[in-house]
Amino acid sequence: MTRVLLPWSDLTVPPSLDATVYDGIAAPPDDLGDIELYVLPYDRGIAPIELIGAMPSLRAVQSLSTGVDNVHPLVPAGVQLANGRGLHDLSVAEHALALILAAQRDLPRWIRQQNRGTWERAHTASLADSRVLLVGHGSIGKAIERYLLAGEAEVVRVARTARDGVHGIDELPALLPAADIVVLIVPGGEGTRGLLGAVELAALPDGALVVNVGRGTAIDTDALVAEVGTGRLRAALDVVDPEPLPPEHPLWTERTVLITPHIAGGSASFHPRAKRLVETQLARFAAGEPLLNVVD
Repeated sequence: MTRVLLPWSDLTVPPSLDATVYDGIAAPPDDLGDIELYVLPYDRGIAPIELIGAMPSLRAVQSLSTGVDNVHPLVPAGVQLANGRGLHDLSVAEHALALILAAQRDLPRWIRQQNRGTWERAHTASLADSRVLLVGHGSIGKAIERYLLAGEAEVVRVARTARDGVHGIDELPALLPAADIVVLIVPGGEGTRGLLGAVELAALPDGALVVNVGRGTAIDTDALVAEVGTGRLRAALDVVDPEPLPPEHPLWTERTVLITPHIAGGSASFHPRAKRLVETQLARFAAGEPLLNVVD
């Protein structure tokens, strides 16, 4: 029988596959030499990914993350790599919207005020009528866009290459000066490292909000610290660089910065969607059919 390594036991597995469960927390199985399909445990760090090197019979790896920049270098030539495209779209979109609304309506201020038991009113910024640069227009970006349009924001789409209705990333410098909010949903890697550096951040108008739900390396952290330190820019970040952010890092204490610990994709909607994808992939693998979401 064809042996597969899976993260959960509650999966429907075709009878031609011999399934072993590894959740990424307990010790991995001793013998991995005949594993042909490995479904990576989700959000368990680098150790489960490094197991790929102990599987000489491997034919396919299924990641449950959308971004696979940390997995790709460890997958041997000739082994298929599939990602979790679509699993996190709405979860990340909800979180991006929550970050934007929390920052625009200054929720941290009101939470601090509630803790003090004081009643001091003030008007805030808004999502409505804001000009939002949506940098990254894949499936997650499109899901975020639906929320933004429902909030009556003006959305300016930016992607790696220009197409109808979407600006190319090379146009970003010209778009930044008129942006109220910039939302980054770009993958990691050298192609996006420092996408928003000192020059790009300086091009944003006073009071602009920088939101990152993609990869922390897309922003030059030192440059961002300098801008938010003066109060000129604001930030709402689910991802940072370095990650995790050290306890003494200045971003923690900036009043114009809102930070969540890379949890945008981890909502209750993940498991049932991931379970459906894995079961589909198992059926296709058993039948010799091409896997979905294969990464080039």
